[in-house]
Amino acid sequence: MKGDSEDLVKYRISRSLETLREADAMIQNGFWNASVNRIYYACYYAVSGLLLKKNIETNSHKGIRQMFGLHFVQAGIVSKEDGRFFSDLYDRRQTGDYDDYVLYDEATVLSLYNQAQEFIGRMVKLE
Repeated sequence: MKGDSEDLVKYRISRSLETLREADAMIQNGFWNASVNRIYYACYYAVSGLLLKKNIETNSHKGIRQMFGLHFVQAGIVSKEDGRFFSDLYDRRQTGDYDDYVLYDEATVLSLYNQAQEFIGRMVKLE
């Protein structure tokens, strides 16, 4: 992998961890829907870094989900549970950001946050 690509992978890992801290700040202030958004993006950056490390490029959220599923979940490198978690998180972020009358609660968000911490840890180990 070229130096520029390695730097970009490191940046995406860093961005993932920073975004997880943003989620924590949203949680501390009771912004549940915003928390789900930041939790999703923290995982998104971790997965995009993992794909880039394996020289898999994609330009959309849908593409990231598809390539993650194809190259990591279906290949047995990542558990099906992690694949489902990432897809579910994407759906929750979409719903929370764009649908009316969707209000996440503290218990749901804290569960997602804890799962995201573990998920990101596993993705970083693969990178």
